[in-house]
Amino acid sequence: MSSSFTSMVVIMRRYGARPLQLATDGKPAMRRLWIGALALNIGLVAPLWWRYGDMSGNLIAWEAWLVMPLMLLMPRGSFRLGLGIALASWLILATLINLGEAATYTAFGRPLNLYLDTPLLGSIYDLLVGNVGHIWALCAIVVATTLLLLLALGVFRLLLPGEGYPLKGRAKGWAFAMLVCASLGAGLALSGKSILGRDSLPVVNATHVQWGQLVTTHQAKQAFVQTLEAAPIEQRSLSGLAGRRVLMTFIESYGVTALEDERYRSVLAPTLDEIERRLADREINVVSGLLESPIRGGQSWLAHATALSGYTIDNQLWYQLLLDSDATTLVDDFRATGQRTLAVMPAITQPWPEGRAYGFDELVVEKDIDYQGPPLNWVTMPDQFTLAYTQRELLDNSPVFAQLALISSHAPWTPILPVFDDWSSIGDGKLFAPWEEAGDPPEVLWQDIERIRDHYAWSVDYSIKTVGRWAERVADDNTMLIVLGDHQPAPLITGDDASGAVPVHIISGDPALLAPFQARGFVPGMWPTPESDESSAELSQLRRWLHADFTESNTR
Repeated sequence: MSSSFTSMVVIMRRYGARPLQLATDGKPAMRRLWIGALALNIGLVAPLWWRYGDMSGNLIAWEAWLVMPLMLLMPRGSFRLGLGIALASWLILATLINLGEAATYTAFGRPLNLYLDTPLLGSIYDLLVGNVGHIWALCAIVVATTLLLLLALGVFRLLLPGEGYPLKGRAKGWAFAMLVCASLGAGLALSGKSILGRDSLPVVNATHVQWGQLVTTHQAKQAFVQTLEAAPIEQRSLSGLAGRRVLMTFIESYGVTALEDERYRSVLAPTLDEIERRLADREINVVSGLLESPIRGGQSWLAHATALSGYTIDNQLWYQLLLDSDATTLVDDFRATGQRTLAVMPAITQPWPEGRAYGFDELVVEKDIDYQGPPLNWVTMPDQFTLAYTQRELLDNSPVFAQLALISSHAPWTPILPVFDDWSSIGDGKLFAPWEEAGDPPEVLWQDIERIRDHYAWSVDYSIKTVGRWAERVADDNTMLIVLGDHQPAPLITGDDASGAVPVHIISGDPALLAPFQARGFVPGMWPTPESDESSAELSQLRRWLHADFTESNTR
């Protein structure tokens, strides 16, 4: 008993005169220093693991080993509080940027650009609603917001603990040593002379990249506006197409990878060969080539704008600038030629002022189409219904320029539908009711990457086959059908660094309408030549080609 009492007195005498010494000088302080720096390090490099798919290449974030000892060494006061809030906010923002970078690359195969991509947040939410519904979309937002708040709280608590600072004694020495080593490593990383080859400055790099993009994108914006004003593409009457039906039909996510990657090619090849034979049997001609789409993975409306305008529209800001300007498009060209202009957009479920800005005579969106069948996840109606409805209700033999945007090959690529030989049986779409619950739902399918890729191939095959059958019904001597992909799918499907080219098929019963495209390198049949992928022109050239080949001076 007395021995225990004596021991207690010794302990009190040793530590009692310095009540904070245990927290600032002993093992708990050391643990706080190392565990805090390690936790920050993992938080900063984790988005890089997602972006590059490799943990070993990014192991050390020097900012974590700089900020943590710095904050624990600083004395109490308002300056420390302000600096801590500023540094924590910077770390959190940079981490969110790096997460956005990884997500943007996964979805679109390109870097994040805050200047251009911030307006897309609304579209991302709409896409989420289309795939999983409002309730689950709201749940996802609540979860994401909660995680963000927890992340912020965690970072603030690490950098601004309630007690245990400033460090003293041995802990202070370790903190200074950590600060010096991290400063040396960060300095070498900035100079491009990494010590370990697996270290980086993710916060500094993200800030530098986004600031650089802010400056260069603003300059590019000014140059683009100047181009629209100073060097506009003038409206022209396409007399070589006067009196014709010109049907520009986009197939969602139909990129050159579908023809070149053996996994997808093996699915699509029989369909393309069959379409070629069936069209030939009906004396309908087809030539094919490749054009470079300005986008990857999504934002199909930018590809539509590029084809219509003749300008490369690869971001939302350029798109809005185009629509707000006096720039003309193919809609104006064909109106001047005498065609009625029509847009058939079954994926548009909300107000679409952009369609009015283009100047289409008639806009047909989801609410305008009498479809009585079920929606199929994100897809509001199957492609075969859209094409059957268009032919039945919107087309006759009068001259028309129509843009159609098909959507059955849009992610999530489930369910997979058959193509019905009897088009008259399609009616109001109730025929598709059995497929409402067919196949795995997206949340099941998307747990298996290999199955996703299979479903991508099957859904694109469905869309191509549907368009091929439709071409047999609408293509004649007075019709030019321009069938093209809008963009390559995401890197999940194509792999990294895939070409941005999309197949383009020109179909008509009049060989004279195809001759100009053959002169530009298109080849007979449904298969573009592999060589054309290496030198494929930009999608923006399509309008310029029509001007060059079908205006009065070139058609006499």
